[in-house]
Amino acid sequence: MERVCFRMQVDPARLADYIAAHRAVWPEMLEALEETGWRNYSLFADPTGMVIGYLETDDYEAAQKGMELTEINAAWQESMSPYFAAGGSFDAGPEQLREVFHLEDQLTKYSAPQQQ
Repeated sequence: MERVCFRMQVDPARLADYIAAHRAVWPEMLEALEETGWRNYSLFADPTGMVIGYLETDDYEAAQKGMELTEINAAWQESMSPYFAAGGSFDAGPEQLREVFHLEDQLTKYSAPQQQ
């Protein structure tokens, strides 16, 4: 399983609208995300418009490609594009962040029997 975190930049003046849109995501979009392998997907925003996304998937590249092939994703992205700051849209490519710590991985490593 891959854990993926990314960031995007929403225009701070449109942040409330962006959040409102995500309180009522189209059912077809939700279904497409689920069908293409996006699990435990969350978005977080700060007052400056920085949006952090997190998801878990078996194959992030395949999940992205699967969404690119859906008509609903194209329509959703078009509806979201006015909210993003220049160069900050999902279509422009969210900046993927590198994972540097995961609690469960560390606990597993710590609790594993030590080889002698």
